[in-house]
Amino acid sequence: MMLHSKKKFRVIGIMSGTSLDGVDIALCQFKLKKKTWYFSIEHTMTAHYPSSWERKLSQAHLFSGNDLLLIHQEYGKYLGELCFSFIKKNSIKNIDLIASHGHTIFHQPSNGITFQLGNGNAIYAVTKIPVAYDFRSLDIALGGQGAPLVPIGDRLLFSEFDYCLNLGGIANISFENKHERKAFDICFCNMALNYLAAKLKKPFDENGVIASSGKMNEPLRKKIESIYKTFRKTRPSLAREQFENEVKKIIDNNSISVADRLRTVCESIAHEIADCISKKKKKSKILITGGGAHNRFLIQLIQTKLEPSKIIIPDKTIIDFKEALIFAFLGVLKCKGKINVLKSATGATADSSSGVIVGIGE
Repeated sequence: MMLHSKKKFRVIGIMSGTSLDGVDIALCQFKLKKKTWYFSIEHTMTAHYPSSWERKLSQAHLFSGNDLLLIHQEYGKYLGELCFSFIKKNSIKNIDLIASHGHTIFHQPSNGITFQLGNGNAIYAVTKIPVAYDFRSLDIALGGQGAPLVPIGDRLLFSEFDYCLNLGGIANISFENKHERKAFDICFCNMALNYLAAKLKKPFDENGVIASSGKMNEPLRKKIESIYKTFRKTRPSLAREQFENEVKKIIDNNSISVADRLRTVCESIAHEIADCISKKKKKSKILITGGGAHNRFLIQLIQTKLEPSKIIIPDKTIIDFKEALIFAFLGVLKCKGKINVLKSATGATADSSSGVIVGIGE
């Protein structure tokens, strides 16, 4: 049966986020029944980057064109090998598709460019399984921000929630407003928190313990807030470039202790999120996923600011693998020729069925 006409799919979703905490891989099953999509996550794995890959990925935006093409191929092969090991370890059979987000190196919608490292052709060459990848480029070409892409999954897979909030390297949100799915990036989240934790030689601030021991620095919070006020005038998607060029310079203030800076960034994240939640919905149901959902102190701050709305923290699998799940779903929608990127979320001139597929019919 051709993928276009199937109603049941087994797909491996691959996600690498901006915080460089590793590659998330999830085997997902999707069923279409009476125009409603149902999903389950059968197996998962997070492959933490060895120092060599962490170094390459953090410096790739500085590479020459030739070296960037080489690592594009090399990283695709690396993702393919991770998938191959994942399949073998879990004795997985009958996979319809691999859907890979890749790792974002450049994201400059105003210049009409975005680039996610990890050539899908290289993934296919290793796995011999059809691969969907490059989900952002078409939306950029259509005048959109190429982000966020998750909202179609929020709409079709998580419709019981008023808001879907993701606390990844960047915090973003998605919700229905007058029969349109609205979504946007809110602020830098784990990207900023992990950057500060690294100054204490820690990969992250577990449960926000260090942040909770610090004191908020109001002048610093105001400086961070001013960046987001400028950002909100146009609501573009946030990217590493903005973190390095604007936010990093502000939080690199060594006259303030790292604990105080972590506390201030947590307070800033909670403030920015609360500012974005509609005050019309007094008792909203808010789903929170992403690595930040494990940060108890941050969640506590957010809940306090959002009361009486109800925060729902799902099981660990959904928290950690929701984005891998949804990119797997984007691949399914692409195979079926269905819309998988919403102009109401990205600002493009049209909805689109985005992504490139290799290996179909092989």
